[in-house]
Amino acid sequence: MKHLKTLNKYLWKYRVRLLSGIIFIVLSNYFAILAPQITGYIFDILQQYLGAESVKTRVDSYDPLVVLFIGTLNGYELSFAGKVTLFSIAILVFSLLSGVFMFLMRQAIIVMSRHIEFDQKNEVFRHYLKLDINFYKTHSTGDLMSRISEDVSRVRMYTGPAIMYIVNLVFRISFCLFYMIRENWELTLYVLSPLPVLALTIYWVNNIIHKKSEKIQALLSDLTSNAQESYSGIRVIKSFVQEKAMFGFFNENSESYKKNAIGLAKLEAVYFPAMGLLIGLSTLLTIMIGGLYAIHGRPGMTVGAIAEFVMYINMLTFPVSAIGWTASMIQRAAASQKRINEFLNTRPGILNPPAPVIRPIEGHILFEKVDFTYPNTGIQALKNFNLEIKQGQKIAIIGHTGSGKTTVAQLLLRLYDCSGGRILMDGVDIRQLDLATLRRELSYVPQDVFLFSDTIAGNILFGVDHSSREQVEKAAVYANVEKEIEGFPEKYETRVGERGVALSGGQKQRTTIARALIKDSQVIIFDDCLSAVDTRTEKEILSHLTRFLHQKTALIITHRILPFFPFDQIVVMEDGLIIEQGTHDELLALNGYYTFLFNRQNLENEDGSMQDKSLKS
Repeated sequence: MKHLKTLNKYLWKYRVRLLSGIIFIVLSNYFAILAPQITGYIFDILQQYLGAESVKTRVDSYDPLVVLFIGTLNGYELSFAGKVTLFSIAILVFSLLSGVFMFLMRQAIIVMSRHIEFDQKNEVFRHYLKLDINFYKTHSTGDLMSRISEDVSRVRMYTGPAIMYIVNLVFRISFCLFYMIRENWELTLYVLSPLPVLALTIYWVNNIIHKKSEKIQALLSDLTSNAQESYSGIRVIKSFVQEKAMFGFFNENSESYKKNAIGLAKLEAVYFPAMGLLIGLSTLLTIMIGGLYAIHGRPGMTVGAIAEFVMYINMLTFPVSAIGWTASMIQRAAASQKRINEFLNTRPGILNPPAPVIRPIEGHILFEKVDFTYPNTGIQALKNFNLEIKQGQKIAIIGHTGSGKTTVAQLLLRLYDCSGGRILMDGVDIRQLDLATLRRELSYVPQDVFLFSDTIAGNILFGVDHSSREQVEKAAVYANVEKEIEGFPEKYETRVGERGVALSGGQKQRTTIARALIKDSQVIIFDDCLSAVDTRTEKEILSHLTRFLHQKTALIITHRILPFFPFDQIVVMEDGLIIEQGTHDELLALNGYYTFLFNRQNLENEDGSMQDKSLKS
């Protein structure tokens, strides 16, 4: 239950709805409790009408409203049939009032739970967006989805039905016990004798339910993760003919979930009928003991009184039987809220400074003795990295996979913070800059291309608030993708599907380039974003970028040498270190690693050209 305390802020936020719901519960139960008293009185006057003169009508234990109603009717000369008719109408009116307030009760509390569900999902999603990249490297997407959907839905069952039934249970039992004790306290004790057994049963079973619920939620999270990864990687699965193996793996997880869910269902299947049996035993005791009292002439014990007690017991049947169901909901909600709290209590590693510097970025960048080690793997990606990029310069960072190129871009965007040293942006440590402003002022084309399930125009416009169609088309021209877009039937309104599945690799890369260019930032970072395009297209894109990047600071990370692009300097990296640095001509003059890469790339290009010619011939 301690995990559910975090929901108190929502209950306080919607306290008006909650309080009004409680008032409606009280009124609904109050009018419902009047019907047994009128019914008992009808039985008593029926016995008198049939000649049982010894039967005395009882009104001293009735509610004042019922006493007033009976006294008013007795003030008129009415036939027996007239009295029964009016009493029946009264029962109907009280039942209708009880039903109306029950409707209002559900409108207040259940609607409140939907508002809380909405707020909590937004809170969880908002917190997801605050968490750093390292968090997402250690948690699966399926698990995240399970917590924001399945777990939040289970918590809603606590803030809605569970609270409603608990409050209803308290007032229903309180009203019934109050009038039962006023009627005959001895019979009340006999009738309630099975309830301690019921309470012990609930306590014992709920402990088992709680443990099973936690295990089931964890298994469901694994199952969701497995399914999500299979959907995302369906091309790989089909390419390697692993459908059978993946189905076997999913079936194994599903079987484990099914067994535990069936085990819980079996437990509940025995649990609820057992509670019904104990409640039925209370009804049997009422009729048997009450009947003996009436036969032996116990004062105040009449057929009407027995009828009242039977109705009270029937009124208690659902609330008492709902104890187990409600307790089960609370236990499941507690298990789910515990899982949600684990994420909500996770603090992001990248935080905004207490007094952030907010200023436009001009583009002068300085790396000073920067070291960085990835926290999840322990791999040191950068070692004593020093680099100055002056405003308006175009810098290339070249190196093989794993040399630390992408790490430079991620540190510049503050997706990670450097382990040692510092990075200055226009003379200010980027850790002192406002995080949102920093990222808004930079344009980034990631190595891992990602498009949203939206239109092409929607994906290009993702990073800007307002922009015209003319600007979208201009960005597409600079990214050299406008011809392909114009060739689609719906042009810029073409939907690209999940992760851009409707586009080729090169089209996706160029669309992400257009998405970065339309921001028109002063600093632009390209992270190996031309790997899926051919050499001719690459030259065309770089030709457009040469004009676009005029007077802008650009950092182009690539594994290929681009000799036709006018870089101010080229940085060659190896194992997190800068091993060579200079212009294209200066690096060739060194006859070092850069020269080796340049010669090998030319050789590969020559071999490719010869193969193309032989294929054409």
